[in-house]
Amino acid sequence: MAYEVSNLDIKVFGKWDTKVEVRDPSLKKYINLMPVYLPHTGGRHEHRRFGKAKLPIVERLINNLMRPGRNKGKKMLAYNIVKTTLDIIAVKTGQNPIQVLVRAIENTAPREEVTRIMYGGIVYYVAVDVSPQRRIDLALRHIVTGAKDASFNNPKPIEEALAEEIIAAANNDPKSFAIRKKEEIERIALSSR
Repeated sequence: MAYEVSNLDIKVFGKWDTKVEVRDPSLKKYINLMPVYLPHTGGRHEHRRFGKAKLPIVERLINNLMRPGRNKGKKMLAYNIVKTTLDIIAVKTGQNPIQVLVRAIENTAPREEVTRIMYGGIVYYVAVDVSPQRRIDLALRHIVTGAKDASFNNPKPIEEALAEEIIAAANNDPKSFAIRKKEEIERIALSSR
């Protein structure tokens, strides 16, 4: 007798449901909430244009944790950090941690940034709209950077720091590094219009 598993039975880490609401319509296409038990695709997206949009959002967070430094290339360590972080978020907020993560990404994704334009040897800074793919990349990068900075030379473990950063970003708390960074990027873009 074969046991069939439908997509409704699959939960991230065996615990968290991916039935999540994405409020930002521009990010809806790029935040992949496809249910996967193990968020580890092994780089199958690598050689396709916009392939990382097909990666589950939890795996993109895991991949961002593997930035150069202490965790470079250690995917299992990053996997365990995110797994523990999601448990901490669920205990602290009482909500689905995937939903909290999506709220944090929506709140910390900058809508406008600055680019350099050289014109006759003179450099101008011009405000430009940010593509949805880059918005998610920047949001995840700032969330992870804030967590790493909070736990560096500090007895607080990275799991707690990441959970606090995600919760603060989801609540639009100005104590969050990612929220401050987004506001700084948008303020600079506003001044260079």
